[in-house]
Amino acid sequence: MLALVAGMLLTFSFSPFSIWPLSFVSMAILCYCLHQQPWQQAAKLGFLFGFAWFAVGISWVHVSIAQFGGLPLIVSLALMAALAAYLALFPALASAVTAKLSKRYWLGIFIPIWLISEHLRGTLLTGFPWLSFGYSLTDSPLNVLAPVMGEFGLTACVILGGYGLFCLYIKQWHFAAYSLAVIVISSMLAPFMNSTFYQGEPIKVALVQGNIKQELRFDPDEFARTMLKYQDLTRLNWDVDLVVWPEAAVPEIEVMAQEYLQRIDSAAALNNTALITGIVDYQPSTKAIFNTLIVLGKQHNSDQTGHYQYLHQNRYQKYKLLPVGEFVPFEEVLRPLAPLFNLAWSSFTQGEQVQANLTANGLNILPAICFEIVFTDLVRDNYRNESDILFTVSNDAWFGDSHGPHQHMQIARMRAIELGRPLLRVTNNGITAIFDPLSGQQQRLAQFEAAVLNTSIHKIKGETFYAQYGKTPWWSLALLILLITIWLNYRLKSQ
Repeated sequence: MLALVAGMLLTFSFSPFSIWPLSFVSMAILCYCLHQQPWQQAAKLGFLFGFAWFAVGISWVHVSIAQFGGLPLIVSLALMAALAAYLALFPALASAVTAKLSKRYWLGIFIPIWLISEHLRGTLLTGFPWLSFGYSLTDSPLNVLAPVMGEFGLTACVILGGYGLFCLYIKQWHFAAYSLAVIVISSMLAPFMNSTFYQGEPIKVALVQGNIKQELRFDPDEFARTMLKYQDLTRLNWDVDLVVWPEAAVPEIEVMAQEYLQRIDSAAALNNTALITGIVDYQPSTKAIFNTLIVLGKQHNSDQTGHYQYLHQNRYQKYKLLPVGEFVPFEEVLRPLAPLFNLAWSSFTQGEQVQANLTANGLNILPAICFEIVFTDLVRDNYRNESDILFTVSNDAWFGDSHGPHQHMQIARMRAIELGRPLLRVTNNGITAIFDPLSGQQQRLAQFEAAVLNTSIHKIKGETFYAQYGKTPWWSLALLILLITIWLNYRLKSQ
């Protein structure tokens, strides 16, 4: 029961609740549960913790399955339970391996093994690294560590802090003091390891949120109305440096929308600006379908006309596709079973893993489409020193009024803090927002409203430690600690 409670508590440490100290409490309870347990019992407790963590934390997935999957309620609940059970295997593995390897110095094994299990969760079967512990600290004072260690390091801090609380409970005061000291001293030193700063004039931006109902987004009878709506929302907001529309804001496939796109391209250039929009690119010659971002209007400051033409290079094609939503594994078997496995646009083609930044009105834009923002290594691989803005688009209408969109926005903010670049996030129905990682200030639109966020952001230059080196130094440290701890335990067993 305690393991289940600990897992459920984690949900309230993430957005929209953001009671971040609960992540430490949850980890302290898990440490209590796992203390001196044999590996078989540790695996069971780790699984129960993980099942509750994901069953409650990503319960919003059920919204899309129930509303758009075309399955009976009992089947959709079973699918949700199966997903939570699969994800729970990773904390179960970390708990079991730690119990098997440790005789003493438990924490020195648990932290590296947990990080390894989280890496596996984020890579196996395309990966699903949602709700990793570190995201709970996005809005905490400890977020000063993110530009140095990334969310990866913050996850280790949650484990360390939770273990410190557990040590307080069992009255091992020295271990509790050590844990607290490491976190406090690291937080004090972190700001000195970064060199990011504001530079230049503010950039004026307009984020357009169309609020198109999900069931209408790919209805051909609604295409013209949707395209006209985005055009009308933008008409009074051309007086900016950059206009951004969300994922697949233009519902018509790109090759069929040339007249419309050329018109927007000319209008943007005429108003001395650029516009980035999501669109689906179906290429008849190859049958490839890409979830794409394209730039319309001015590419460079000095341009006098728009630069758009079909298949121009100033575009981004989504690399990390969402299972079931954008591609269906074992599709010959699964597609006939239910509408869930045969959604519109569920046969996308992968883009390249590393692509050039978009160039819009002289700005270098680091893009990520929807699910991709969760993958810190992918976003960092596409980061360049000259990147001006982190830009992500999404369509969270699949998840209704759940906590899923709030968690998605929190994850995007973490990417901005890690890389030290201002964030633009534009979605179909929310959360559409800007975020400044230096000031920590955020501006956003209300969900489920058609609106435009017309505001400005500050350009940030310099590089964070994490942007330069990523996880490499911290993986090296974690693995070194693991090897030393295993060696110490081996010596104890041989005595």
